[in-house]
Amino acid sequence: MKQLFWLFLTLLTLHASAKETKFYEANHPFVQYTGRFDYTNPVKPKVWASGAYAQIKFKGTSCSLRINDEMLWGKVLNYLEIKVDDKPAYRIRLTGKENEIVLAKELPEGVHTILICKNSEAENGYIEFIGFNCDELLEPDPKPARKLEFIGDSITCGAGSDESEVKCETPGASWHDQHNAYFAYGPTTARALKAQWHLSSVSGIGLMHSCCDKKIVMPQVFDKVSLAKDSIAWDFKRYQPDVVTVCLGQNDGIQDSVKFTTAYVAFVKQLRGYYPKAKLVLLSSPMASEKLKATLVKYIDAVTSKLRKDGEKNIGSYFFNKQSRSGCGSHPSLAEHQQIAEELTAYLQKEMKWN
Repeated sequence: MKQLFWLFLTLLTLHASAKETKFYEANHPFVQYTGRFDYTNPVKPKVWASGAYAQIKFKGTSCSLRINDEMLWGKVLNYLEIKVDDKPAYRIRLTGKENEIVLAKELPEGVHTILICKNSEAENGYIEFIGFNCDELLEPDPKPARKLEFIGDSITCGAGSDESEVKCETPGASWHDQHNAYFAYGPTTARALKAQWHLSSVSGIGLMHSCCDKKIVMPQVFDKVSLAKDSIAWDFKRYQPDVVTVCLGQNDGIQDSVKFTTAYVAFVKQLRGYYPKAKLVLLSSPMASEKLKATLVKYIDAVTSKLRKDGEKNIGSYFFNKQSRSGCGSHPSLAEHQQIAEELTAYLQKEMKWN
């Protein structure tokens, strides 16, 4: 009888000391989203784009996330990057259509922040946020005032860059298994400049010619929530960047100079219509061969010259110093993305007079 009493008392004490977490739906005002999210179903924000991210601030020692994966063709699973406080970011792959992920556990009692970034791209399907379990969700800190957008192809997506878990030559590996948008040059540059970021990028896409039998080119799809396939229009009022970089041309290759520069001028004017105040910066391709880089430099110089003659005053260009092809499929590796970001960060700090 005495043993039963002490057992009951122990269970009662454990129950009293245990903290019950609370479920917060994904549309809670304290959850911050950055990227081209689809809010058609407001309780389940959905996103396709590489590098799109959600952030929360909470009080407690642990937090978990409920998230859905489109799971294209019943087998394609998206990768995420998770950043907890100042700890090193870690990469995970979702396991099915419905996922419950422990983002952090056994943290010191107190206030913590978590960022969840979509590492894989629109071609790999959407992810859909359902909600968070934590002790107490707190009002987040304001987003950084600076805003950047990076337009491009697989390079900008961070494709082929991360072999930390799946090597390029691993039998049965898929082309997206090395995607890491969080550590691609764009988000890395943005974090160095204390800025928000959007990646508007699709593997294989070009300005006037895309590779790999892709039927779309960037000017056709740039106004969509998902640049890969869907027809949902993006509302540009949701995000007005201070700087927009354009890194296209790798998939176009060497084209007729008149046709290419004409298409490029038209696209920049299209961007100016969406972004009246942004600094527009045209970039060479970090993957380009010497011949292609020389050609792209000539194209971009001609485009910026023409636009300035037409009255465009807020435009610039930057040509990367070296070729970066050490990742899978001759894409930039994570280390090379860091180098690319360092070059671009230094250029933007000087150009924008940002400390």
